[in-house]
Amino acid sequence: MTSFEDSSAMALDIVTPEAVQAEAAPNPFAELGLAPELLAAIGDLGYSEPTAVQQRAIPLALTQGAGNINDLMVSSQTGSGKTAAFLLPVLHTLLGMQHEAAARDKAAWDAKVAEALAKGEAAPKKPRRHNPTDPRRFKPAVPGALVLAPTRELAQQVARDAIDLVRHCRNLRIATVVGGMPYREQIAQLQNASLVVATPGRLLDLAGSGQIVLDQVRFLVVDEADRMLDLGFADALAEIHQLTAQRQQTMMFSATFAAPIQQLALRVMHEGGARVQRLQIDTPQQSHANIRQELYWADSPEHKRRLLDYWLRDPSIDQAIVFACTQIECDELAAELQQTGFAAVALHGALSQGLRNRRLRALREGKVQILVATDVAARGIDVPSITHVINHGLPMKAEDYTHRIGRTGRAGRDGLAVTLAEFRDRRRLADIEAHTRQPFNALTIDGLEPTRFFPPITQAAPPRKGGAPRRSSGGKPGFKAKQGFGARHASAESYKNRSNPAPRSHAGRPAAPRAKAYSPAR
Repeated sequence: MTSFEDSSAMALDIVTPEAVQAEAAPNPFAELGLAPELLAAIGDLGYSEPTAVQQRAIPLALTQGAGNINDLMVSSQTGSGKTAAFLLPVLHTLLGMQHEAAARDKAAWDAKVAEALAKGEAAPKKPRRHNPTDPRRFKPAVPGALVLAPTRELAQQVARDAIDLVRHCRNLRIATVVGGMPYREQIAQLQNASLVVATPGRLLDLAGSGQIVLDQVRFLVVDEADRMLDLGFADALAEIHQLTAQRQQTMMFSATFAAPIQQLALRVMHEGGARVQRLQIDTPQQSHANIRQELYWADSPEHKRRLLDYWLRDPSIDQAIVFACTQIECDELAAELQQTGFAAVALHGALSQGLRNRRLRALREGKVQILVATDVAARGIDVPSITHVINHGLPMKAEDYTHRIGRTGRAGRDGLAVTLAEFRDRRRLADIEAHTRQPFNALTIDGLEPTRFFPPITQAAPPRKGGAPRRSSGGKPGFKAKQGFGARHASAESYKNRSNPAPRSHAGRPAAPRAKAYSPAR
């Protein structure tokens, strides 16, 4: 007969070897020295180990002390975890400041109680807490950290990530300040906020009216710094630089840092950037190894629309972003897609902020399958279920191409970036190739091949005198003159079989390629 002690020993023998070893395995995030509250949130979010940019940037951001200031300028591809790379050290330090302030307040209160008792008086009562939104007791917000973003969507995305990370932290409030939202609502959010995520314009409005005071900001983070400076925020950034002159640290993060942008960025660093630490985790040439990039030539705008229709009926598609050049084109494409049966919406800067928020929320909740957007969506949209990015119109700047295709292949997933181009787009394609140092792989679809000759991109002709290149005309031999989505070529059998929008599938793309290499014939 087995005794209780024997059975206990047997149970211990069963769980001890592997379980204890697993429990003893070090937590890679804990080795970075982060607070337990943040480690708990990281575990809840399902992250097991830091990315390359987090592994290198977080220790440098946390290395602070007397005379030891690490201003950072970090370049890393989209989807590599840059947001957590600056949020985690900032939140860790804010937690430490909060604990120190709580300890000082407790010590002062204990001394006050001891003094009263020593005099034989009753212990004092703690003062009642008042509603911080009461106008009669208004106090301006005094945040300890400030994150600047060039677009409203990016600011809201960063704020959501910060809220996820402070779920186990008490009294650590996150506020978002962006244009297009009611002032009263944002002023209420600012009360007792420790970290403020903002776009520059609205932030300076609130600072000018006394709703927020920035002289106690210890950390200034500029996300997507290249876009911030490129959009003409240099003057606003210089003003914020003066308002936060007492800060301890400045960090700038972006996927790309062109040389002129770096010179502008150094102006808001300590001592003009004399002690800035530069980190380049990868280059544009190394970026997006998990994103397959394909190019398809189109004879005309109508031909391009048929190619777009083909790809939007891809059985492996889950959600997609279609990038357009202009707001008008964006609205037109979204309307045509809706008429063809797709769950599509438009997103661009002319829409109200409330409508933009609702459409982005519908995208995240899976209610919208296709988002047709201008470059306002090239940064700040982090939806892992986006499997396809389609460039229906090419970006004005080659750097924006990198940000566009980074909307897919998020969090280690694979993605597909399809570029649809006409003859007039060759110069922009050449700029993108020069920036990424990765040549486009031109492919064709059976039944949707271009009929005209497209020379290699690197042989792009100089711009024509007297204006932009002419648009190529429609009505090419072998194509019907029918326009719009759903127009099919008579010999495209595979395309005929895709006449209705396919249901979403997570099974991935078919093993056999449906596209073949483009081989021009004069």
